[in-house]
Amino acid sequence: MKLIDFVNVDAIIPELAAEDRNGVIRELVNALAGQGVIDADRADGVAQAVIYRENQGSTGFGKGVAVPHVKHEAVKTTVSTIGRSSHGVDFAALDRAPVYTIVLLLSPKDDPDAHLAAMEKIFRHLREDNFRRFLRQSDTREKIADLIIEVDEA
Repeated sequence: MKLIDFVNVDAIIPELAAEDRNGVIRELVNALAGQGVIDADRADGVAQAVIYRENQGSTGFGKGVAVPHVKHEAVKTTVSTIGRSSHGVDFAALDRAPVYTIVLLLSPKDDPDAHLAAMEKIFRHLREDNFRRFLRQSDTREKIADLIIEVDEA
Protein backbone atom coordinates (compact mmCIF):
# COMPACT_ATOMS: atom_id res chain seq x y z
CA MET A 1 0.00 0.00 0.00
CA LYS A 2 1.25 3.45 -0.94
CA LEU A 3 0.08 6.84 0.36
CA ILE A 4 -1.11 7.80 -3.10
CA ASP A 5 -3.39 4.72 -3.06
CA PHE A 6 -5.66 6.31 -0.46
CA VAL A 7 -4.83 10.05 -0.38
CA ASN A 8 -7.43 11.92 -2.41
CA VAL A 9 -5.19 14.51 -4.06
CA ASP A 10 -8.11 16.60 -5.32
CA ALA A 11 -9.31 17.11 -1.73
CA ILE A 12 -5.93 18.37 -0.45
CA ILE A 13 -6.19 21.87 1.03
CA PRO A 14 -2.83 23.68 0.82
CA GLU A 15 -4.04 26.54 3.03
CA LEU A 16 -6.86 25.80 5.43
CA ALA A 17 -9.35 28.59 6.09
CA ALA A 18 -10.41 27.23 9.48
CA GLU A 19 -8.43 28.35 12.50
CA ASP A 20 -9.67 25.86 15.09
CA ARG A 21 -9.53 22.07 15.35
CA ASN A 22 -13.22 21.38 14.74
CA GLY A 23 -13.33 23.80 11.81
CA VAL A 24 -10.30 22.12 10.24
CA ILE A 25 -11.90 18.70 10.60
CA ARG A 26 -15.14 19.94 9.00
CA GLU A 27 -13.21 21.64 6.19
CA LEU A 28 -11.28 18.46 5.36
CA VAL A 29 -14.37 16.22 5.56
CA ASN A 30 -16.24 18.65 3.28
CA ALA A 31 -13.34 18.59 0.82
CA LEU A 32 -13.69 14.81 0.59
CA ALA A 33 -17.47 15.14 0.25
CA GLY A 34 -16.87 17.63 -2.55
CA GLN A 35 -14.94 14.93 -4.38
CA GLY A 36 -17.83 12.47 -3.98
CA VAL A 37 -15.89 10.24 -1.59
CA ILE A 38 -18.68 10.49 0.96
CA ASP A 39 -22.25 11.65 0.42
CA ALA A 40 -22.56 15.39 1.04
CA ASP A 41 -25.61 14.83 3.26
CA ARG A 42 -23.49 12.53 5.50
CA ALA A 43 -20.50 14.89 5.78
CA ASP A 44 -21.69 16.57 8.97
CA GLY A 45 -22.20 13.21 10.69
CA VAL A 46 -18.74 12.05 9.62
CA ALA A 47 -17.19 15.30 10.87
CA GLN A 48 -19.02 14.92 14.19
CA ALA A 49 -17.67 11.38 14.53
CA VAL A 50 -14.10 12.57 13.89
CA ILE A 51 -14.56 15.38 16.44
CA TYR A 52 -15.99 12.92 18.96
CA ARG A 53 -12.98 10.64 18.41
CA GLU A 54 -10.65 13.64 18.79
CA ASN A 55 -12.33 14.55 22.08
CA GLN A 56 -11.47 11.08 23.41
CA GLY A 57 -7.76 11.77 22.87
CA SER A 58 -5.86 14.18 20.68
CA THR A 59 -4.36 12.85 17.47
CA GLY A 60 -1.87 15.71 17.53
CA PHE A 61 1.19 13.60 18.19
CA GLY A 62 3.61 16.51 18.19
CA LYS A 63 6.11 18.06 15.81
CA GLY A 64 3.38 20.09 14.12
CA VAL A 65 1.28 17.17 12.90
CA ALA A 66 -2.16 15.70 13.68
CA VAL A 67 -3.86 12.65 12.19
CA PRO A 68 -7.58 12.81 13.02
CA HIS A 69 -9.26 9.59 11.98
CA VAL A 70 -12.42 7.56 12.32
CA LYS A 71 -14.15 4.45 11.02
CA HIS A 72 -17.68 5.33 9.89
CA GLU A 73 -20.53 3.59 8.09
CA ALA A 74 -20.84 6.47 5.57
CA VAL A 75 -17.33 5.75 4.29
CA LYS A 76 -17.12 3.12 1.55
CA THR A 77 -13.33 2.91 1.13
CA THR A 78 -10.31 4.00 3.14
CA VAL A 79 -9.50 7.54 2.11
CA SER A 80 -7.33 10.36 3.34
CA THR A 81 -6.60 13.97 2.58
CA ILE A 82 -4.15 16.55 3.83
CA GLY A 83 -4.64 20.08 5.06
CA ARG A 84 -1.93 22.64 5.72
CA SER A 85 -2.18 25.66 8.01
CA SER A 86 0.56 28.28 7.82
CA HIS A 87 -0.65 29.91 11.06
CA GLY A 88 -1.02 26.68 13.07
CA VAL A 89 -4.01 25.15 14.82
CA ASP A 90 -4.40 24.09 18.46
CA PHE A 91 -5.00 20.32 18.38
CA ALA A 92 -4.05 19.82 22.05
CA ALA A 93 -0.96 18.05 20.71
CA LEU A 94 1.23 16.03 23.03
CA ASP A 95 4.01 18.64 22.81
CA ARG A 96 1.46 21.47 23.21
CA ALA A 97 2.76 23.06 20.00
CA PRO A 98 0.50 24.22 17.15
CA VAL A 99 -0.28 21.81 14.32
CA TYR A 100 0.56 22.85 10.77
CA THR A 101 -0.12 19.61 8.88
CA ILE A 102 -3.34 17.65 9.32
CA VAL A 103 -3.81 14.24 7.70
CA LEU A 104 -7.46 13.18 7.89
CA LEU A 105 -8.11 9.44 7.55
CA LEU A 106 -11.58 7.95 7.07
CA SER A 107 -12.29 4.23 6.79
CA PRO A 108 -15.31 1.95 6.57
CA LYS A 109 -16.33 0.36 9.85
CA ASP A 110 -16.13 -3.12 8.35
CA ASP A 111 -12.48 -2.91 7.21
CA PRO A 112 -10.30 -2.32 10.28
CA ASP A 113 -7.28 -3.95 8.60
CA ALA A 114 -7.22 -1.32 5.83
CA HIS A 115 -7.57 1.41 8.46
CA LEU A 116 -4.59 0.07 10.43
CA ALA A 117 -2.49 -0.37 7.28
CA ALA A 118 -3.22 3.22 6.22
CA MET A 119 -2.42 4.52 9.72
CA GLU A 120 0.87 2.63 9.71
CA LYS A 121 1.79 4.06 6.30
CA ILE A 122 0.91 7.62 7.36
CA PHE A 123 2.85 7.40 10.62
CA ARG A 124 5.86 5.76 8.98
CA HIS A 125 6.28 8.82 6.75
CA LEU A 126 5.33 11.40 9.38
CA ARG A 127 8.09 10.14 11.68
CA GLU A 128 10.60 11.41 9.09
CA ASP A 129 11.77 14.97 9.80
CA ASN A 130 12.33 15.75 6.11
CA PHE A 131 8.86 14.59 5.10
CA ARG A 132 7.22 16.73 7.80
CA ARG A 133 9.35 19.74 6.88
CA PHE A 134 8.66 19.44 3.15
CA LEU A 135 4.93 18.92 3.79
CA ARG A 136 4.84 22.07 5.87
CA GLN A 137 6.65 24.01 3.14
CA SER A 138 4.51 22.68 0.27
CA ASP A 139 2.11 25.50 -0.43
CA THR A 140 0.18 24.07 -3.38
CA ARG A 141 -1.87 20.93 -3.96
CA GLU A 142 0.56 19.94 -6.72
CA LYS A 143 3.63 20.23 -4.47
CA ILE A 144 1.96 18.12 -1.78
CA ALA A 145 0.92 15.49 -4.35
CA ASP A 146 4.44 15.43 -5.82
CA LEU A 147 5.89 14.93 -2.34
CA ILE A 148 3.54 12.01 -1.67
CA ILE A 149 4.53 10.37 -4.95
CA GLU A 150 8.22 10.97 -4.19
CA VAL A 151 8.10 9.32 -0.74
CA ASP A 152 6.12 6.41 -2.15
CA GLU A 153 8.88 5.79 -4.69
CA ALA A 154 11.70 6.06 -2.13
